[in-house]
Amino acid sequence: MSEAISALQGRVTAGEVTIREAGLRGMITLRGDLADKQLRTVCSAVTGVDFPGLGKANCDGQKGLCWMSPDELLVLAPYAEVGEALAQIDKALTGKHYLAENVSDARAVMMVEGAYAREVIAKLSPVDLHPDSLAPGDFRRTRLGQVAAAFRMQDEDTFEVICFRSVAAYAFDLLTASAGAGRVGHFR
Repeated sequence: MSEAISALQGRVTAGEVTIREAGLRGMITLRGDLADKQLRTVCSAVTGVDFPGLGKANCDGQKGLCWMSPDELLVLAPYAEVGEALAQIDKALTGKHYLAENVSDARAVMMVEGAYAREVIAKLSPVDLHPDSLAPGDFRRTRLGQVAAAFRMQDEDTFEVICFRSVAAYAFDLLTASAGAGRVGHFR
């Protein structure tokens, strides 16, 4: 059996804003009725976090729940625990209409960290990143440049960015270029 490797193998660009690959991350895309009590219960049991509201993410370390759309969640778990998490979801939702798939190896995760991380993301995404519109705990499914991506604001100076593995190098280089272009001064 081959050993799993992350998309960018630990790539880092350090500066006033640091862009770094976060390594392997377990991810399950879960589609179904998000109002269903059993679905909500198993998701919280698997991750240990509360079910998120619209446009939110509740995360604790490598475990979390991210709202993707009215019928879709991204379930985060340590990479080695995804199989067990899927089994728990399947057992709890037997007989229900749902889809749960391991997408861990199809995605890449990058961290954007620094005093003007918000500006780095704002230069690339059509999302309103003003502090009145986006706060820690918020999650957006959107685009970065020309690729599909999602991001979670961890704290005032930290964003976690998720994209398809196939465009990870492009997204990393795009984030690096945005950081390298310097501050705009729009938010601070």
